[in-house]
Amino acid sequence: MSRLSTLFCYIVGLMYLGLGGWCAISPEETSAVVGFELIGGAGMSEFLTVYGGLEIGMGMTFLLPFFGTRFLDYTLLVCVLIHANLVIFRTLSFVYYSDIGSGTYKLAIGEWVIFLLGIMLYRGLQKSSALKTNN
Repeated sequence: MSRLSTLFCYIVGLMYLGLGGWCAISPEETSAVVGFELIGGAGMSEFLTVYGGLEIGMGMTFLLPFFGTRFLDYTLLVCVLIHANLVIFRTLSFVYYSDIGSGTYKLAIGEWVIFLLGIMLYRGLQKSSALKTNN
């Protein structure tokens, strides 16, 4: 379970590093995919900070198990918590807003997959740790 969980964290971490980098390098292109309009320097600054900087920070967090398995439980828990909120807020946005593009639906699917896999892996890791402790 530990290897699969670590691989999952690496994949999610690299994905966020790539996405954050893409947002930082090509903000006009990436913002258009999700229908985000960049207005002046303030819009560019916000997009660079939140979509570039925050996603790169998330990617770095998800790569923590690279520095030791002691970070694995924490990293999976953080991944689940972040994606739980993304799933909740994305779902609310679908209820409240119309005219949502396909790019946003693709992001939602990815968020749900990461959230559900994260929960399963985290619970599996907890059960595995409990078994080792009891033996």
